[in-house]
Amino acid sequence: MRRGWCVALTFTVLVACTDAARAPTLPASTGLRLLGGETADGFARATAPQDFVFPADHGSHPEYRTEWWYFTGNLATENGRHFGFELTFFRYALAPPPAPRTGVSSWRSEQLWMAHFALTDSANGRFTARERLTRAALGLAGAEADPLRIWVKDWSAVGDAVNGGLSLRLDARDEDIALKLNLASTVPYVAQGERGLDTKGAGRGNASYYYSMPRLEAQGELSVDGESFAVSGLAWLDREWSTSSLEPGTVGWDWFALHLSDGGSLMFYRLRTTDGAASPFSGGTIVSAEGVRTRLAVDDVTLTPLDYWTSDATSVRYPVAWRLVAPKAGIALEIEPYIANQELDLSVRYWEGAVRGQGSGPGGPITAQGYLELAGY
Repeated sequence: MRRGWCVALTFTVLVACTDAARAPTLPASTGLRLLGGETADGFARATAPQDFVFPADHGSHPEYRTEWWYFTGNLATENGRHFGFELTFFRYALAPPPAPRTGVSSWRSEQLWMAHFALTDSANGRFTARERLTRAALGLAGAEADPLRIWVKDWSAVGDAVNGGLSLRLDARDEDIALKLNLASTVPYVAQGERGLDTKGAGRGNASYYYSMPRLEAQGELSVDGESFAVSGLAWLDREWSTSSLEPGTVGWDWFALHLSDGGSLMFYRLRTTDGAASPFSGGTIVSAEGVRTRLAVDDVTLTPLDYWTSDATSVRYPVAWRLVAPKAGIALEIEPYIANQELDLSVRYWEGAVRGQGSGPGGPITAQGYLELAGY
C-alpha cells in the first residue's frame, strides 16, 4: 500500500493517560492504507530520492506522519493445503516528535499504532481478521532497528538485517488463529519509484519513501480453531513512510504484489480517480529472476476487472478478479482470489487477500501467487 500514501483512513484509539486523558479520533474509514490526512506543520516530507540505509531504515521514522510494515504471503502444507496470511503494523503520529524534556509521564505518547492479522483458509473457504490498537507508551508498541523489532502489544516481527538481507520471525495470536513464521530474504530489496522516492501526486512532497523485500522464504506453523499446520511458502514485505495526502480527485487504489513462477516479482498499483480512470501517478516495478529491475508507468500496464464480489457485511462491491497485461514486461495474467471474501472490516475497511494467476511471460507460460489490495471502495 504499498501503494498508498495518504488517507481518509480511520481508527479510534481509547487511551488512559495520567497527564492527558483523551480519545483521538481520525476521519471516517474508507480503508486507505496510510493513516493520514492533510499535512500538519512540523512533519518531514518525502521530496527527493535517497539511498536506504540498513538496518536503520527497517526501524521507525517518527519525523514523518505515517508509516507501515506490511507482510503478506502464500503458504502451503506438505500435502498442498493453501493458506494466505497478512500481518501489518501501522504507525500514525498525532504531532511531530517533541524536543526532549524532563518530567514527562511514561504514559504520554503522540504515536498511535495499529496492527492487522488475517488468515485465509482456502480449503474451508474461511477468512479471519483481527486487530490491535494502542499508543506507543509504556513499551506497548514501537519499531527498533538494531536489534530489529516491530511490535504492537503481543504481535511482533523480530530479527536481523545483515548486508542488505533480512531474517525475521513473525509472531501473532488471537483467540482462534495463530502464526509463527520464519522469513529469510532470497533477493535484494527493491527501491520503488525513483531511488526509493515513490511519487503519488503533483504536489511537492506528495510521495513516500518505499522499498520492498519481494521474496522472503517462509517456514513455520499456523493454527486455525486449535488445529496446527506446518507450512512453507513465499512472503513479501512492503515498507513506506511519508507525510502526504491523496490528490484531489483520487479516491483509492488497486495494488498487486505477485510472485511469478519464472522467478520474477511484480508490484503495480493503480490509483483510481473519481471517474474510475487511472491516475497518471500509478506505477510499479518488475524484477526478473536475474535481478533486472524495470519501472512500470501508468501506461505500461492495463488492468481489466473480470469478476466482482459483494460483501454481505458492508454491501461494498469489490473487483476481485483481474486481467493484468504489461507488454513492456511481456506479461499477461488472469488473476483470481483463492476465496472471494477477504474483506477486513475492522477500524479500517478494505479488501486484501491471497490471489493466484496464470498466463504468459517472456519465456512462455507462467503462473503467479501473491496478494491484492482494494482500497477506497
